[in-house]
Amino acid sequence: MYSQLTDFDLSELLKNGEEKAFREIYERYWDKSYVVAYKRLNDVIEAEEVVQDIFCNLWRKKASFILTKGFDNYFAVAVKFEVINRLAKQARQSVMKKQASRVFSEVDNSTIDDFDLKELKKQLQDSIDALPEKCGQVFRLKYEKEYTQYQIAQELNISEKTVEAHLSKARKTLKKTFGSILGLLICFL
Repeated sequence: MYSQLTDFDLSELLKNGEEKAFREIYERYWDKSYVVAYKRLNDVIEAEEVVQDIFCNLWRKKASFILTKGFDNYFAVAVKFEVINRLAKQARQSVMKKQASRVFSEVDNSTIDDFDLKELKKQLQDSIDALPEKCGQVFRLKYEKEYTQYQIAQELNISEKTVEAHLSKARKTLKKTFGSILGLLICFL
């Protein structure tokens, strides 16, 4: 039955939480989306993760989802933006690793021996745990799950301004403890 439905019919059923409609969308568009992601990333695992993330987000946002031009268009755009986000993240991480390498190469060996990244990461996690609940939740979604501010706002049903305020408060609090290496530590979360 579901295989006979249009994208718009499936979209309406999805909005009502119909799992079989979601499964039909998944079966129709997973392969196509994967091929597009793979062509852009040239990495099997990354391409699979991109497509899985897109489908997970679709399911999470099903109640507010509105299809305007069909799922072909929706997934083409979603893959494009998810790939751009991942490539931008990789570029940021590459820059941070180069900066870390430069900083660590300038530090003498006795300091490096005392430096324990695992301990710093543990201290960072403890500091994040000590943040107010909502503030810590927003920070984790941003830096551990790599949500955008818009996605966080949708997930927690708060405004983007509130998300921004929580992130600012978290960074300010954590910067007091970790100073200039906070950005570096966040990359290793």
